Amino acid sequence: MASVLILNGPNLNLLGTRQPEVYGSTTLADIEAMCLAHGEAIDLKVSFAQSNHEGALVDAIHAARGAHDGIILNAGAYTHTSIALMDAIASVELPAIELHLSNVHAREDFRHVSYIAKACVGIICGFGAQGYVLAMDAMKAKVSG
Repeated sequence: MASVLILNGPNLNLLGTRQPEVYGSTTLADIEAMCLAHGEAIDLKVSFAQSNHEGALVDAIHAARGAHDGIILNAGAYTHTSIALMDAIASVELPAIELHLSNVHAREDFRHVSYIAKACVGIICGFGAQGYVLAMDAMKAKVSG
């Protein structure tokens, strides 16, 4: 069975209460439960991690090598600032999907720039919590064929 790491960055632990007008009312625990159920439905093993610390995210990406077949990464604000995350994704040689709850291209100009996109196979943004399911389907297709 293929395995994917769903990695969430800074402030995503506050989902459900943080700017619900932008990010919705779904909590990170709700998203994890939704992903576990969808993983069972599509025969994809799912693991989760979240950190507000850039180095911990880099460590989680490194640890995914040999343990998972792909990474789904919602790096939050680090998307727009972190060369370290881009380098980590490129270094582990696993397919990665960049994910955002909001449509970052409809927001502030600084959110239009992604450092990590250069190391990812694709980007999903603007679909709220459903974006995680879309990313899982895309990753399943990528690692299965």
